Amino acid sequence: MDGLDKLKLRIANETLGKEMHTEINAQNFESVLDEKKMEVAEELGLKDKIENVGWENMTTKEVGKIGGRMGGQIGGQMVKKLVEMAESQMAPVDDATIADAKEHLEGKQ
Repeated sequence: MDGLDKLKLRIANETLGKEMHTEINAQNFESVLDEKKMEVAEELGLKDKIENVGWENMTTKEVGKIGGRMGGQIGGQMVKKLVEMAESQMAPVDDATIADAKEHLEGKQ
């Protein structure tokens, strides 16, 4: 399992896992996501249509509503964690160095 997959599982557990009171792992990741998709579809009044016509016959707009509701929660947390990871790997810079860089970029040096 690569680093991105590990991050996905960690975020899924922090968001969906807590909400659904479920430990999410590599084996149940897809089934938990499917369960959440149906839960969101039901909230949006789309569950019956999915059961009657199948996912493949849903409009892009309908599926987008479901994905948007889920993606906002999971995707937003993933971006937040990726930014935190990147920031933690950056070398610390003192205020004088930042000021010098700003002056240089503004053409003052």
